[in-house]
Amino acid sequence: MKKIEAIIRPETFPAVREGLAKEGIDGLSISEIAGAGRQEGRTGLFRGNSYSMEFFPKLKLEMVVDDSKVQPIVNLILQEAVTGQVGDGKIFIFPVEQAIRIRTKEAGTAAIH
Repeated sequence: MKKIEAIIRPETFPAVREGLAKEGIDGLSISEIAGAGRQEGRTGLFRGNSYSMEFFPKLKLEMVVDDSKVQPIVNLILQEAVTGQVGDGKIFIFPVEQAIRIRTKEAGTAAIH
């Protein structure tokens, strides 16, 4: 099993979510985050006052999947989350030693399906 964490632009999420559903991924955690990377800060204007925006809104998607699903999901995210601009995001893949469903006490891959 692997845990996939993907940090993407919020506007790309609908296409990514639709693709994940087609891949049979229905277990997904989403967090609204803010981040900075190679994007340069920009200046905004609010009620006549300028302010500096150093962090940009992002979504962090987290899912635990069978090893066989990792590459199709990575390919899907790479296809649907790309805008070609700096700040499209990152994908991280971690090994998962064990998963246990609390309600039924199922363990391993049975706990993630």
